[in-house]
Amino acid sequence: MSKKINILYEDNHIMIVNKPAGIPVQADNTGDPSLKEELKEFIKDRDEKPGNVYLGVVHRIDRPVSGAVLFAKTSKALVRLNEMVKNREIKKTYWAITYIRPEKMEDTLVHYILRDGKTNKSRCVHSPGKETKEAKLTYKVIAGSDNFTMLEVDLLTGRHHQIRCQLAKIGCPIKGDLKYGAQRSNKDGSISLHARRLEFSHPVKKDKIIVTAPTPQEDNLWRYFEKSQE
Repeated sequence: MSKKINILYEDNHIMIVNKPAGIPVQADNTGDPSLKEELKEFIKDRDEKPGNVYLGVVHRIDRPVSGAVLFAKTSKALVRLNEMVKNREIKKTYWAITYIRPEKMEDTLVHYILRDGKTNKSRCVHSPGKETKEAKLTYKVIAGSDNFTMLEVDLLTGRHHQIRCQLAKIGCPIKGDLKYGAQRSNKDGSISLHARRLEFSHPVKKDKIIVTAPTPQEDNLWRYFEKSQE
């Protein structure tokens, strides 16, 4: 398994991994190795499993995004976690670095997202339509530098490119995100969006799980902002 991938939490039922930017959670049409397949190989070797390893994807984050990703190690856990996702019982908190500070220091954003499968891009509009889905998040400004602002974002719905699209809609594109209005790319091809924290009740043991994913330490700006929160 890639040395850059680190396991944040694991037991017999679930695994949470800090995904580096640039690796797809699941196999895509590029044919590049996915996080899921790398983890299955790792578990098979580590635990000396003779057969196939079960690993279910509970949720995804975009390929250029880093941070916490939750997997189920049993079918029972996957069924329960999928139900929790459906009922919005898994709290997902992101950090986003933007070029422009929003007008409000904190706010709730509600838009309607229209996904274009051909371009793999979403568009935010203010009114519902036949093919739109409601997108809702809250954000607050938690740090800033001379050129950038960091927002903490809590997702209240889970839509395609939701944070990227909604922040761009209010004039605050995420650093490096050319698809949604950034002026220049990040050197490594990432965008400055990080799945910072997951909070939920364990699907089997029922105890509270809170996992925080460290930001990419090779990035000076992420290190600066993470240190500002200590």
